[in-house]
Formats: sequence, C-alpha cells, structure tokens
Amino acid sequence: MKNWKLAAGLLASVALPQGALATDLEVTHWWTSGGEAAAVKVFADAVNAAGLTWVDGAIAGGDNARSIIISRISGGDPMEATQLNTGRDAEDLVKAGLMTDLTELAEKEGWKDIIRPAKLLDACTYDGKIYCVPVNIHSFQWMWLNRGVYESNGLAVPTNWEEFIASAPALKEKGVTPLAVGGENWQINGMAGVFTVALGGLDLYKAINIDKSAEAAASPEMTKVFDAMAQARGLVDDGYVGRAWNDATNMVITGKAGAQIMGDWAQGEFSVAGQTAGKEYDCLPGLGVHPVLDTGGDAFYFPKPVGDNPEIVAAQMQMASLLVSPKVQVDFNLKKGSLPIRADIDMSAANACMQKGIEILNNPDNVLPSGEQAWTPDTQGQFEDLWVEFFNSPDMSVADAQARYVEIVASAD
Repeated sequence: MKNWKLAAGLLASVALPQGALATDLEVTHWWTSGGEAAAVKVFADAVNAAGLTWVDGAIAGGDNARSIIISRISGGDPMEATQLNTGRDAEDLVKAGLMTDLTELAEKEGWKDIIRPAKLLDACTYDGKIYCVPVNIHSFQWMWLNRGVYESNGLAVPTNWEEFIASAPALKEKGVTPLAVGGENWQINGMAGVFTVALGGLDLYKAINIDKSAEAAASPEMTKVFDAMAQARGLVDDGYVGRAWNDATNMVITGKAGAQIMGDWAQGEFSVAGQTAGKEYDCLPGLGVHPVLDTGGDAFYFPKPVGDNPEIVAAQMQMASLLVSPKVQVDFNLKKGSLPIRADIDMSAANACMQKGIEILNNPDNVLPSGEQAWTPDTQGQFEDLWVEFFNSPDMSVADAQARYVEIVASAD
C-alpha cells in the first residue's frame, strides 16, 4: 500500500488561521431526511466559516450512495470528502492507496486520547495509519414509541419487548399499526441485529460478531432471534415494502404506528417535528431488555486528490480537524441524535434519550462492535439478503433460515 507524508510546509498550512484557505470541497453523503439535513448543515456551516467552501453532494439512500462513492473514487473521479460508515466500507480503497493519510494530524491533535471508544479510531486504522475521522456514535439498538398512541387507547406505554408484544393486538383493533417498518434491506437487517442482542443476549452477540462462532449461530438463543423476526413480520402494515426509514419514523410521530425499531438517528426526525423525549415519544435502548450500544456511526474519508494537489490536501486536513472540534461535535450530535466521539465536551443540553445513551456508553461493558466493524461488506451483504428473504417470506421456516445463517457465519472472513 502506498504511504506518504505531508511536507513540513503543508503541515504548517493546516495550522494557519481560519479563512487562510479558499478551496472548494465536494462532500458526498447520504443525509437527506429532515433531521439529517439539519445536522449536516452544522458541518457545512463550520467548513464555510473556516474559509473553505462546502459543495454539497447529497445522494439519497445509503446503499445507493455507497456504491456511487466507491465507484467514483476507484474510477479516478474522487470527491474531496465523503461520509461512509465507521467500519470496513472503505477497506479496499485504503488498501489501494486511494485515501488521504490523516495520521500526522491525528497524532498532532491527540485523537487517540479524545475519541472514544477506541474501536472507532481502530476502524479508521490500517497498517498503523489513520485514514478517516469518526464524527459520531450511532447505534441501531433503540425502539421508539408514540406515548400518546398507548395512553389514548388506555394502554400502558411498553417498557420492554414483551410488553410491546402483549399490547400489539389491542393496537391492531384500534386500527394502529403496532410496528412501523421500512422495507429497505438495511432496515430489516438492522432490526435483526437488535433482536440478536436484546433477545439472544450479550454473550450470543459477542460469540457471533467477535468470535465468529458457528456453534453460537446454531444455538437455541439464536433461534429466539429468528422467532422474533417471524413475530415482527406479523405486526407491520402492507405498505412497508420499500418504505424509507424516515417515513416509518413519521408513522410513529403522527400516531399511525405504535413503535419503530431504528437507530438513534431517528431522534433527528422527532426533533424536527417539535416533539420531546419523555413527553410525546419514548425510547427503549436494547428493547428495554439489554440496554447496550453497538458502536457504529459515521466517519469521513478524504480521497486522495488527482496529483496529490497540496492545496486540496491542506483543505482536507482543515476539514478533518473541524469535524472533531468540541463545538462542532456538540452542535452536530445534538441535531443528529447521535452520541459524540468525545467524552470531554458538555452534552448537558442532550434530551432524555440521548442522556440514556451517554450513560450506557460510560460503561465499556455495554459497548459492542457494529456489524460494519465485524464483517466484510460481502458477508454483510449475505446476512442482509437472508434476513430480507426471511422477513418477506412467511413460508420460510425458522429452521431453514437459521441453517443458512450458520453457513454464512462458518464461511465468513
């Protein structure tokens, strides 16, 4: 893999006062919902205020955006900066020497001391070099509930998965969809991951995602996960196929559905709708059973510019530094609904659900690797295909689906 170092003069340019550079930065990302747009504006405003120019390159749909981003970089048409998930999305591009090395900046600013948990920066590291900057901590391990839907129908607001299941028939009778689901592949795959922790247990999740244990994949605990997925598909409405995640969140916001299993980015939609955690809506980390976080999230990579243009590289460094700066971290994550990657900033303005997440994050035993960190993109795709087929095929038995799951784990790299 190609390694390179910034010249001393280039490093000096990174430290110049804000406004010293005047460079256009095309930034690609897939933050297009209302809450996401409000959050990404924080980054854009900070970049523009620093004398750079944020050229927005939003691409709707994470899977679609990821394919376009990777294709452009590998095809020699790189943007200056791009969002990707914290994990192995860009591994092949890094190996090919197509990403700007951020190591000297990271060491200068002490990223290893301020970014937590350590596995976030580890996911940006290859062959001892740092190639991306994590900007938040996102976890799929949440369930969101419309409090008014339950209270207006004389039902207690569920505090865990079992209570939610018990209340589902009563919601159906009132014409309310119990579980809002978006039919995009990643949404169904993410829901399966939540069930794996919440219903299968922490030991099961670790055995599969860390130890890659086929025995654990074949266990009775994993059978519970498949049973829950089969149960969930009976709680959705007929219009779920192809539905965007934020449209499913809106069903909860407007009272058309009781709950949604979705990552903490859903909070941005509740915020844009003017709703308050603990008042109009509530949240259950780990489905109220195992309150843990799988620490995925978003990171920014900076593709090498054509000809290693030093002006662009300097601007990339300046932007990377801004993304981890205290004020930007606070402002961005309050809008996004995610948790900051710094523990040394004031998050007292965070809402009740974010405070739950911060408390969970303070205990390292509650922090788990995300699927993006644990598996290659190919293996992730195999899991996703299986879960989607199972969820959409009531005639597929739990036994048959689990047998295929075991095969994927056993052959995974």
